[in-house]
Amino acid sequence: MEEKIRIGTRGSKLALWQAHYTVELLDKIGVEAELHIIKTQGDRIQHLGFDKMEGKGFFTKEIEEALLRGDVDVAVHSMKDLPTAMPEGLVITAVSERADPADCLLIAPHAIDEASLFRLKKGAVVGTSAARRKAQMRHFRPDVQLTDIRGNVPTRIAKLEEGQFDAIFLAAAGVQRLALDLSAFHVVKFSPKEFVPAPAQGVLAWQCCRENVAVRHIFKQIHQSKTAAATNLERQVLRLMQGGCQMPIGVFCEQDHLGYYHIWAAMADHWEEPLRKVSLSQSTHHQLAERVVQALHGHG
Repeated sequence: MEEKIRIGTRGSKLALWQAHYTVELLDKIGVEAELHIIKTQGDRIQHLGFDKMEGKGFFTKEIEEALLRGDVDVAVHSMKDLPTAMPEGLVITAVSERADPADCLLIAPHAIDEASLFRLKKGAVVGTSAARRKAQMRHFRPDVQLTDIRGNVPTRIAKLEEGQFDAIFLAAAGVQRLALDLSAFHVVKFSPKEFVPAPAQGVLAWQCCRENVAVRHIFKQIHQSKTAAATNLERQVLRLMQGGCQMPIGVFCEQDHLGYYHIWAAMADHWEEPLRKVSLSQSTHHQLAERVVQALHGHG
């Protein structure tokens, strides 16, 4: 390809970090790229929690339409935002190395209580719009008040600083990518095996048209197959559960040095319903996602 690769991205700070990171990776293999910023439904509708928004893919749909029209060559997404069913003609052509998959809880100084779990005071107001985080937090701390929060990462931190919340959730990967100064807060970083993250959390996915062989060939050079092995399993569990951003389900998978797969999952039928948790290990990925789903249903 002689001309620059056109990268479709959202305009938030985190999305732009992801897009610039993509430009750097391409630059290392001698490929030039430029950014095209696209506004999505998720950017426009700021007053609703994810579980109240219609449909799936509200951070991806407009970017996918731009790909299909040929306005951009490739899209970079947080993989956890991508629905498991692709629009006809589009594929995930590559995935990145995984950043820290953990969730973090940022607690304002006034809400710290040394005697309580996570050092979070009794009855605290905790901001998150993710049904998955609500379900798991409710499991550990049924006393806290879970309230929707929207806006990008800096906006959410500002709301915490203003005292609208006692604590908020953020993904560790986003915190690290934006190099945020969190010294004003008590930060709890959860183990992804105990507080289970969204499928593919911490991973970037590059999406393009199935037919675009030139772009697919380029992105194969930056594709991380080990990450893909784990995230494929996580997303397969999500697909089998027919879940999207609204479903309270977390799935985390890692491979050990011997190649064994270890998978942790946590889900509820609704975030206010009881949480079910499973962990399974096996030497191959064969039928592992199906076993996880069976175990989650078997708990019911």
